Amino acid sequence: MRIGDLAEACGLSVHTIRYYERIGLLPYAPRGRGGRRDYDQGILVWIRFIGHLRATGMPIREMLRYAKLRTAGAGTEDERRQILEVHRDRVRADLAELKACLRVLDQKIAAYGAPSEEDDDHADQSPVRRPLPARPEGPVRDRRPGR
Repeated sequence: MRIGDLAEACGLSVHTIRYYERIGLLPYAPRGRGGRRDYDQGILVWIRFIGHLRATGMPIREMLRYAKLRTAGAGTEDERRQILEVHRDRVRADLAELKACLRVLDQKIAAYGAPSEEDDDHADQSPVRRPLPARPEGPVRDRRPGR
């Protein structure tokens, strides 16, 4: 499959695919006639996997480390598993923090209570807008200290 087809299939831009290839996150694609990249369908599984790593916040340097080990093949399974376990623990910690934040938001929303019918009576009215203060004429000066 050509690079444009791969980009469409995986949702990455052609530029990103080339970048990932250049830095070693994706293996170099063999070239077909005319020197164009010819990707195997199997690359989609790897791209989805690194997409999950990216979405969960794994730094590129860690993804590259994992990719190198993957390319090295047999004998690197323990180290690859260890990289994923450390990342999984970070993701779990992030989830716990997000859940705590969600609880705070839910409590704050509940503290406001349900909207009353009185509030609904005024929903169609525009908010009162205050006029903006007049801007001084002339050039705007930077009023930060030392400027």
